[in-house]
Amino acid sequence: MSDKSGVNYTRVDDSYFEKRGLRRYAGVWSLWALGVGAVISGHFSGWNLGLSNGWGSMLIATIIIATMYLGLTFSLAEMSPALPHTGGAYSFARTAMGPWGGFLTGLSENVEYVLTPAVIVFFISSYMGSIFGTPTEMLPLWWIGFYILFVGLNIIGVELSFKVTLVVTLLALSCLVVFWMSALPHIDFSKWAMNVAADGTMLADGNGLFLPKGFVGILACLPFAVWLFLAIEQLPLAAEESVDPKRDMPKGIIAGIFTLIISAFMILWLNPSVSGIGSHKLASSGEPLLDGLKAIYGDGIAKTLATVAVLGLIASFHTIIFAKGRQIYSLSRAGYFPSSLSVTHGSRKTPHVAMIVGSLIALIVMFILWFSLGSEKGAAVIGGTLLNMAVFGAMFSYIMQGLSFIKLRQKLPNLARPYVSPLGSAGAAWTVVVAIVTLYFQLSDPSYRVGVIWVAAWFALCIAYFAAIGRKKLILSPEEEFAMNPTKAH
Repeated sequence: MSDKSGVNYTRVDDSYFEKRGLRRYAGVWSLWALGVGAVISGHFSGWNLGLSNGWGSMLIATIIIATMYLGLTFSLAEMSPALPHTGGAYSFARTAMGPWGGFLTGLSENVEYVLTPAVIVFFISSYMGSIFGTPTEMLPLWWIGFYILFVGLNIIGVELSFKVTLVVTLLALSCLVVFWMSALPHIDFSKWAMNVAADGTMLADGNGLFLPKGFVGILACLPFAVWLFLAIEQLPLAAEESVDPKRDMPKGIIAGIFTLIISAFMILWLNPSVSGIGSHKLASSGEPLLDGLKAIYGDGIAKTLATVAVLGLIASFHTIIFAKGRQIYSLSRAGYFPSSLSVTHGSRKTPHVAMIVGSLIALIVMFILWFSLGSEKGAAVIGGTLLNMAVFGAMFSYIMQGLSFIKLRQKLPNLARPYVSPLGSAGAAWTVVVAIVTLYFQLSDPSYRVGVIWVAAWFALCIAYFAAIGRKKLILSPEEEFAMNPTKAH
């Protein structure tokens, strides 16, 4: 069976989908926890590197990025119940822009969901190494251990996955709330948060300029502000495991983004304001929340505090492994990736092959970097370049999702939409604009460009595969059937 887009569909029987079944379990709060949990590690560390450009620059960048994510999440809240398939972003783009648009969108999300857990497990292992006093050379063993543990939890069953997600997300948020309450009596905003000079040095008495590096400083902060919200967009990947996606998906994703906005601005205000810490010190810190807790409670309980701080990283690691499995599963079920990757566990109905293969790829990348560059340089590349690659993949997918929303409004005005975005096409267009600006900055800054080049190389390889082989082996999965006849599907 051929499609006018230049792709061919292979016919499969019912046994194909019987081997690729999923189980419905998630309600509103499970979906909320999935979205918040995926992001929450960014409130523990990563965002703070933008403070080198001044607190005011980071504030404005965070406002810009927060509004971008509002536009994105309201768009997803409309699209996900209208197209309630596991494919998520790929599904939206496939319906709006055809197989090539769907593939490119899915490919960009694949970069994000494979590499982001790798970055997170690296930070988790660094924390655990300091807690237990293991040498740096042992970090790869921590990586393997955490991947085995959390891939295993995700394979056992969707019920356990969502229960663990809810527990670790609530614990991580509780840690943040305790920090906010503890920090309030110990802050001096003007002296500590405003202590970055125009040349990047520290102002001993604080009271620095709001924008010490001007407009350029705001642009430089955009990729770091993204870390405060990155991966909230994974919620639609749970559509086929949601009990009632048309009702629960919009509620879950909207509740999630507002939770994250509150948390983001609280941590941005309080963490740099703690006496003895400040924006200048946090700008080069690997564990800003832990530094804040130590300043308040002292170093005597450092290991206990580090254990608390690692909870946010664990929450994100667990939930993004869930998303990675569903994202690879949906693309392979439709034939864009080898279809063997979409086989689900016989009794537990979880995409175990997709999660295992995706995790092995991430570990292989980490091992290559670690052993070829040495532990010190390898750590810098894993914690920096891989993070930039994940952000680049996310930004490209946001552009495609925003365009998909606008295109679907035009192409399918009568499509049944259980939820309608109050921001409409304007919100989606704003998402596209901010994502393009963020991408432009990544391309113009040499420190980001290396990661972008590697993503481009991966894109080129996968596009070549799809053009030569993949497009001739597509399968009429739910996403593909809907895209080919959305009117009939409704």
